[in-house]
Amino acid sequence: MKKIITVIIAFAALKSGAQQIQTSSLFDLQGMIHNPSLAGSNGSMIGGSYRTQWNEISGSPKTAMVFGSFDLPSLKIGLGGYLYNDETGPTSRRGVQLAFAKHIPVGEDARFSLGIEAKGLQYSIDRAKLSATLGSDPALGNSDNKFKFDAGFGISYNSKKWHVGAAVSQLIQSKLDFYTGNLTSGQEARLYRHYYLHGLYRWATDESNVVTPHVQFIYLPNAPLEFQAGVRVDHKQLFWGGLGFRWKQSLTASAGFYVNKKLMLGYSFDLYRNPVSVFDAGGGDAHEIMLRYKFKN
Repeated sequence: MKKIITVIIAFAALKSGAQQIQTSSLFDLQGMIHNPSLAGSNGSMIGGSYRTQWNEISGSPKTAMVFGSFDLPSLKIGLGGYLYNDETGPTSRRGVQLAFAKHIPVGEDARFSLGIEAKGLQYSIDRAKLSATLGSDPALGNSDNKFKFDAGFGISYNSKKWHVGAAVSQLIQSKLDFYTGNLTSGQEARLYRHYYLHGLYRWATDESNVVTPHVQFIYLPNAPLEFQAGVRVDHKQLFWGGLGFRWKQSLTASAGFYVNKKLMLGYSFDLYRNPVSVFDAGGGDAHEIMLRYKFKN
C-alpha cells in the first residue's frame, strides 16, 4: 500500500518532466515566475494565467495563477509575487510567492540584479476522490493537508536588448510527511531544489518587428535536464506569434495581441510528441491563456 500512495504523491509532485513547480509555455512574458531577481526588471505589470494539460486523461493537471511585478526605480528595487492553485486528480497545491530584487545599475541602460523569494505551499489529498480501497488506508496519516515554507535565490543581468539569469528554488527541501510510518530517505516525499538558467535577446529587425529568441534550462537532482526554447516575433506592438519546444516533450505554438498599449492577451498550445510518463500516447495536449496589464513606468 505504501507503494500505491507513493505513486499518487509522485504523480502530483513530479508531473511535467519531474517538475514540482508549476510550468508555463509563456514564462518569458510573466516576469519573475522562476527567478526573483527579475522582479521589476521589465517594468511594472499584473496578470493572470490558466493552463490545462493532458485533457483526455481523467484528473489531468489544471493550474490557475495571478502574478505581479513592480519596479521602484527611485529605490533601485523590484517587488513581485504570485498566487497559484494547481490540481491533479486527488491532489492539489496552493501557494504564494513573494519576491524582492535589488537592482544595481551597470552603465547607461543595464543593471545587475540580486533577488530572494519566500514561499508558502499547501499540499492536499482529497480522500473523496480516492478509490474505496485507498480511502481509509492508514498510510495517508491523520491529516490530508500539509503546509510548508520554502525559499529561493536568483541573479540576473538585464539590458534593453537582452538578459541572462540563474536561480534556485525550494532551497529548504521541506518534507511532505503524508505517510506516517517508517520510510528511508530515498522514499520520503519532499520538495526538491529546482535550478534554472535562462536568457533572451530582443532583436529589432526593422522599425516594425522585434524578434525575441529565448531559452531556459531546468535541473532537478536525479531527473533529466529539461531544455525549453523558442522564438517570438512582435509586430508594431499590435500582435505577436511564436514557436518553441520542450526537449523530448512537446512542440509549442503561441500567439497574442495587444488590446491597447498596456493590455495584452496571449495563448499557447503544446503538442506532446512523446507519451506522458506512465500514460499511453494520446493523453491530450496543453492549452494556456494569459492576460497581462503593464503599467507605464
